[in-house]
Amino acid sequence: MSRDALIDALNDQLSAEYQAIIQYIQYSAVVTGPHRPELVTFFRAEIPDEQSHAQYLADKIAALGGTPTTVAKPVPTASTPRELLQNVLEAEEQAIAAYTRLIKLADAAGEIGIRTQMENFVQDETGHRDETRKILQGGW
Repeated sequence: MSRDALIDALNDQLSAEYQAIIQYIQYSAVVTGPHRPELVTFFRAEIPDEQSHAQYLADKIAALGGTPTTVAKPVPTASTPRELLQNVLEAEEQAIAAYTRLIKLADAAGEIGIRTQMENFVQDETGHRDETRKILQGGW
C-alpha cells in the first residue's frame, strides 16, 4: 500500500509541476507594468527547475510501475504583477508542503533515493519561495 500511496502522491505533484511550468510561461507573457522586463526574466528563469522536477517525477512514477499523469492542475489567473507574484508564492509554499509529505511517503516505501531527491526539491522550492517573498516585500 505504501508504494501505491507514493505513486499517487508523486502523480499529484507531477500535476503541480506541470501547472508551475504553464504558470510561469503564461505569467511571463501577460505581466505588464514598468518592471515587466525583470519579472519576465524572473518567471522564465524558474521554468527549467520546474521542468526538471516534472521529468524526475515522471521517471520515478514509471520506474515504480505507475503511469505518469498528463494533466496539469489549473493555473490561477491574475490581473496585476502583485497578484501574479502572490500566486507564485502560494504555489511554491504548496510545493514545499507536497515535497515534505513525499519525503515521509518515500521513507515508508523504503525509497531512500526518492527521499533524498525530495529533500533537494524542498531546497529548490524554498529558494523560489524566498526570492518571490523578497520581490513582494519590495513594495509590490
